[in-house]
Amino acid sequence: MQENNEENQEQELDLNQLMKIRREKLEELQSSGKDPFEITKFDRTNSAGEIKSNYEKFEQKDVAVAGRIIAKRIMGKASFCTILDSDEKIQSYVSINDLGEESYKAFKTFDIGDIIGIKGFVFKTRTEEISVHAKEVTLLSKSLRPLPEKFHGLKDVDLRYRQRYLDLIVNPEVKDTFILRSKIISEIRNILDSKGYLEVETPTLNTIAGGAAAKPFITHHNTLDMDMYLRIATELYLKRLIVGGFDKVYEIGKNFRNEGIDIRHNPEFTAIELYAAYQDYHDMMDITEEIFRTVAERVLGKTVINYQGTEIDLGTKWKRTTMIDAIKEVTGVDFNKIDTDEEAVAIAKQKGVEIEESKKTRGYIINAFFETFVEETLIQPTFVCDYPVDVSPLTKKKPSDKRLTERFECFIGGREYGNAYSELNDPIDQYERFVAQLKQRDAGDEEANMMDEDFITALEYGMPPTGGLGIGIDRMIMLFTDSASIRDVLFFPTMKPLN
Repeated sequence: MQENNEENQEQELDLNQLMKIRREKLEELQSSGKDPFEITKFDRTNSAGEIKSNYEKFEQKDVAVAGRIIAKRIMGKASFCTILDSDEKIQSYVSINDLGEESYKAFKTFDIGDIIGIKGFVFKTRTEEISVHAKEVTLLSKSLRPLPEKFHGLKDVDLRYRQRYLDLIVNPEVKDTFILRSKIISEIRNILDSKGYLEVETPTLNTIAGGAAAKPFITHHNTLDMDMYLRIATELYLKRLIVGGFDKVYEIGKNFRNEGIDIRHNPEFTAIELYAAYQDYHDMMDITEEIFRTVAERVLGKTVINYQGTEIDLGTKWKRTTMIDAIKEVTGVDFNKIDTDEEAVAIAKQKGVEIEESKKTRGYIINAFFETFVEETLIQPTFVCDYPVDVSPLTKKKPSDKRLTERFECFIGGREYGNAYSELNDPIDQYERFVAQLKQRDAGDEEANMMDEDFITALEYGMPPTGGLGIGIDRMIMLFTDSASIRDVLFFPTMKPLN
């Protein structure tokens, strides 16, 4: 029996010819009263994965499956096709004896990419492949464009990001990353809900771009005739809720920052922020460790993971160090012995650290040293604590050194994953910090904080001592799925239009 390989025939034609042929097939179906797009429902009983993982239960039982044709072999009066549904692929045996001449003839015209429904019984072929012996085949949707490379793989990375739906069809393993993403976020919720945190929602459209050092996206509200900002962080609204009497709150949601695009940054990203009254940044270290460790255990089944060729141990006690000590360890420079801005500027010049004119202070230079020399060296999970006041406008000062704050960031694999404070609840100090940020804005720093008068008002009513934490969800998912780029863990990353 001679096999008719339609895929090889299609390879001889260009895209326009293929689309023309498929449209003609659709028009023929429609003219004969068999328009697949008029079908509104198919009573599917089981998925391919369910059948293949429980063959003994389904052997010789009637089922109805549905999915996209990804392979098809026409062999005279009997044929095979393979369909792919949401979780697995399954083969079907289709014959003229079962379908009848007219239906079998129609089946032979179906294209790779078409979506069909199959009713029949489950059996194993002579090669022991679990299959469905078709008694009825229905065309549910006509694919008017051929799948790229005839299902042999979509390799163009840019096209995969632009047309994620094709990526998911042609590279089904990509689904695994996004299934894990959903499980990770669900597990984070489970952890916080079990600790008495309340999940809340705060505005995405803000009148002030606050809560972080970032350049915002600006939009305009026509009715109010005023500019507004897509939020860069949820912090200031969540702390208002702490003022209002909620002890523990969190929000998982989108933030928007008008910044560059690279393997770690997308203008639209997902973050979690959580706040707990009567706690401090040490408590936030504890819960950060717990979140990463517990998610790894429950979702991946292990706490030692491999990220881009490096083994990371999330299960041990995370290292805790101060920013100044970390700098000293890597560079030998001890900022505990550098007290003036002039001394700091001199050592920066000596070490080749470039500093903007408006940021030539000891605090900014400490931070610049850390970012230049230390960050990339922090491979195993590490909390870096006690950041300078200059770069921490929303954080409580350390009682033992008012030039520093009770703030940490956590680093894994040389990248920052979380940021936390003992939250500043002194409205007078907060106002002065905002004023200092305004001076930075006047000096040209578009990422400096704006003045938020209403937030100051809220603090004037009294906010209890509070610990706050923010974690970049996308980066966390990159870590747990061993993904090199943030675009690999976003269904639809921001892309410049081709035209």
